[in-house]
Amino acid sequence: MSRAFVKEEAGERWTPPAQAREYRIVIDGEVVRETDDLLDALSWMGQRPATGFELRSREGHLLAVA
Repeated sequence: MSRAFVKEEAGERWTPPAQAREYRIVIDGEVVRETDDLLDALSWMGQRPATGFELRSREGHLLAVA
């Protein structure tokens, strides 16, 4: 195997970074869900009994609070 595809410190195969999504649902500073569909994000937040969710854009702008 080529060393170009092996992480030096752990000997694991390289994996590409995850694609950034348009919307993030955050609670207490932790991202709990990411999606590219605004209606999906709002629906998901509305179906949860917990409160304190924040819907943020990719740039971090606050869009909604539940």
